[in-house]
Amino acid sequence: MSGTNRIAGKGRLVPARTVSFTFDGRRLTGVEGDTLASALIANGIHLTGRSFKYHRPRGILSAGPEEPNALIDISRSSNTHTPNVRATVQEVFEGMTAQSQNRWPSLSFDVGAVNNLFSPIFAAGFYYKTFMWPKAAWKHFYEPNIRAAAGLGVSPKEPDPDRYANRFIHCDVLVVGGGIAGLIAARAAAETGASVVVCDEQPELGGALHHEIDTRIDGQEGFVWAQEIGSELAGMDNVRVLTRTTAFAYQAQNMVDLVERVSEHFANPDKLVPRERLWQVRARRVIVATGAIERHMVFAQNDRPGIMLASAARTYLNHYGVAVGSNVAVYTANDSAYRAAFDLKQAGIAVPVIVDARSDVDAGLLAEAEALGIQVLTDHAVVDTKGGLRLKSVRIERVGGGKSRTVEADALIMSAGWTPTLHLYSQSRAKVVWDEESARFLPGKAVQEMVTIGACNGTDALDALLEEAANAGMEAARLAGFAGASGYRAPDAESLTSRRGALMGAAPGAGPETTVKAFVDYQNDVTAKDIRLAVREGMHSIEHVKRFTTNGMATDQGKTSNIHGLAIAADMLDKPIPQVGLTTFRLPYTPVTFGAIVNHGRDRLFDPTRKTAIHKSHEALGAVFEDVGQWKRPWYYPKAGETMHAAVDRECRTVRETAGLFDASTLGKIEVVGPDAAKFLDLIYTNGWQKLAPGRCKYGIMLREDGFIYDDGVVGRIAEDRFHVTTTTGGAPRVLHHMEDYLQTEFPDLRVWLTSTTDQWSVIAVQGPKAREIIAPFVEGIDISNEAIPHMSVREGTVCGAPARLFRMSFTGELGFEVNVPADYGRAVWDALWARAQDLGACTYGTETMHVLRAEKGYIIVGQDTDGTVTADDAGLSWAVAKSKPDFVGIRGMKRPDLVASGRKQLVGLLTADPKQVLEEGAQIVADPNQPVPMKMIGHVTSSYWSENCGRSIAMAVVADGRALMGKTLYVPMPHEVIKVEVTDTVFFDKEGDRING
Repeated sequence: MSGTNRIAGKGRLVPARTVSFTFDGRRLTGVEGDTLASALIANGIHLTGRSFKYHRPRGILSAGPEEPNALIDISRSSNTHTPNVRATVQEVFEGMTAQSQNRWPSLSFDVGAVNNLFSPIFAAGFYYKTFMWPKAAWKHFYEPNIRAAAGLGVSPKEPDPDRYANRFIHCDVLVVGGGIAGLIAARAAAETGASVVVCDEQPELGGALHHEIDTRIDGQEGFVWAQEIGSELAGMDNVRVLTRTTAFAYQAQNMVDLVERVSEHFANPDKLVPRERLWQVRARRVIVATGAIERHMVFAQNDRPGIMLASAARTYLNHYGVAVGSNVAVYTANDSAYRAAFDLKQAGIAVPVIVDARSDVDAGLLAEAEALGIQVLTDHAVVDTKGGLRLKSVRIERVGGGKSRTVEADALIMSAGWTPTLHLYSQSRAKVVWDEESARFLPGKAVQEMVTIGACNGTDALDALLEEAANAGMEAARLAGFAGASGYRAPDAESLTSRRGALMGAAPGAGPETTVKAFVDYQNDVTAKDIRLAVREGMHSIEHVKRFTTNGMATDQGKTSNIHGLAIAADMLDKPIPQVGLTTFRLPYTPVTFGAIVNHGRDRLFDPTRKTAIHKSHEALGAVFEDVGQWKRPWYYPKAGETMHAAVDRECRTVRETAGLFDASTLGKIEVVGPDAAKFLDLIYTNGWQKLAPGRCKYGIMLREDGFIYDDGVVGRIAEDRFHVTTTTGGAPRVLHHMEDYLQTEFPDLRVWLTSTTDQWSVIAVQGPKAREIIAPFVEGIDISNEAIPHMSVREGTVCGAPARLFRMSFTGELGFEVNVPADYGRAVWDALWARAQDLGACTYGTETMHVLRAEKGYIIVGQDTDGTVTADDAGLSWAVAKSKPDFVGIRGMKRPDLVASGRKQLVGLLTADPKQVLEEGAQIVADPNQPVPMKMIGHVTSSYWSENCGRSIAMAVVADGRALMGKTLYVPMPHEVIKVEVTDTVFFDKEGDRING
């Protein structure tokens, strides 16, 4: 046997298939298929952890993902471990090491339990009042100690050695939940030919059939039927069955995220097998069949190890073959606990008493209990419990008071009713509604293509559930486009289980007149009196009560506690429950590992690495790369023995004296096409585009709605209805989103189509006095003379035989061309151009040289010389704002009084008194260096470089009323000196601008 509490002949596991594992260093034996929780109970262990705040002994409460207490640290080797794993979900495997958490020095003797003695001090909200004063104590005492005490487990410090996988799939019907309702719906949908995905979080399908042994379907025991229909579904070509898979998030447009535990139950999984797989499912229709969660009873000292949900005790007995105790008492306000008591009794376990808080109990249940020799006390309540590390007895009183009696018990099972599992439904943005008749929240009107069925829909009667599920499956398939009827007939079924009855909030004996510890939220140690205190303190919104007490904010997301907390608050406020409202169900439904979410996106794959088509040529040339957004861009090209500064100085000189090649492929490129393309650009940019002739280009400024610069770039008109738009490298995706947003929401009448072409074009900038001489031998179909293609022009032809768009433009102030060819030809064209450029004495140059060259000419970079608070006028770009246009994005924003007032920071140039001194970018600027601290800062340095071509340092800055300060002296205070600077215009080289014309 694999434990003293394993009952021969009970359960569905094979006793001979044993596994060995350790818990807190103690070697134990379980059975294949056991969860850690069932294996511990089989070995007589109920104490599994300590509570977060009071460090009270805690045991296993449930048998599923709603478990708030039994959070365990799991490892399969000494190299890694996973904290906060729910023992009720983790399957045991050979060699598994499990450690309890939140205790020191041991689980049975935890010095942190002293907190329980000071619990009156640690009442709800104590931290809001305690940690406010003295002010100095926060940094040196409160915060360090709070951080040290925070958390339930110890985060691993070692790199995660496991693999994770990710799949995107589409299906016609997604069924979430593999219980009776989910399986019937899946089968009905599948028989129409629709593609179906059915997922369930447990290793076996069946849902509540894991514990309900009295349910028979088509003449079979329910669980056996579930396995058979599951096998049939798995064998169908149009069905995918995913077990050990939790649907944890319902996104927009019927995207549901699932996480599959692929190898969590293996001792030595294949290294090629992922630990978990993230499924991102886009479904035409979603059927939510997530069942219901049993609530605990809220009474004094209801948290001792050995106290658990009735359905959990029934699961451990009927599925795992494990008795939760030898002398099990029952406390309930719901019929379902009676079936658990009867199953235990028939298995030979003593059940001394069923305590029912109700006065009206079904006569059939009372008769069956009497026949089994179980005493039933109706209209009674459990008002206290005794025991240290394990329950020893319960004290019982009649509701309303009276003489109490004590009953010895090593376990107490309880049920306050069932709460429909509405988490996914609520995540879909649909609203729940209060059903007065059954006193519970149920799904309202769906807002996505989904339907709820079964217990989560409030369908209790088995016959009604079968019909509802079959109809839902066929209807979902029909709405997904499969019009033919499946011909599926719901099976015949019968069950003795009833879920009649409910109790929400505090049970009798734990009402507002008492100060007992009646726990609502086990994990966060929230009691009924904490909820009441929150209301007395003025927290009348349930969201405020939640945050004041932390009820429902633990890793279990309030699955067992939310309704109780809501009911207690409603009672204190003397309002009906629906008027108080319900807190928001947020994703994820259950905790999801970082590994499953991050997946392959770590180490070098943390951020996708984008390389231009010319990347290998840059490597061959010895380029040093920098990360710009997600791109690897050549930073500079050092020769043997050259430092970065020496290489950049050489590149800067060579471009101005001869020429240089630069890979500009990373610039954002958007094709704007359609009869209204020019009209659309008129609305998106500050300047006008309708008069721009085909074959010409223009520099454009794009604003946000508030009037501040959003992006810039050169736009070329290829034809009357086609524009080639360029953006900054980092701005490409957001500019396309910006354009699409306005096109779809503000200008939907315009006939315009937008296409991102950033990856389709390789762009080679050839800049410098010999630029025309370099490209001339390779250009066909384009006259590249100065007269035929003046500055700011674009022509189409071929370069090196490849189709090309040749732009005459410059970001250096020199004669310049930008060769755009399809990316597949990019490297070949670069290599050909470089071979000729090299013969002519030109160089390749990188982003650092590009920055210096553009700064010498005063060209701005959005995001460096602007910071989200700079207008076109601030940047000296008023010339790029059309004065006659009646409307464009940002026109009203830029006219706001603050944006046209004096005193705004304006872009200017700076020259240091010492020409060799290079300012630090970001350095603050003051008018008077002798003013008292804190000084009044009037601006900051945006760009600063050593300019080899100017023979000195240069800088740009935004300074308050900067253009009015030309020739004035300002100061840049640094830690060890104050640097004197002169305010100038932003053009430092070739002020006349003649060089750009060749």
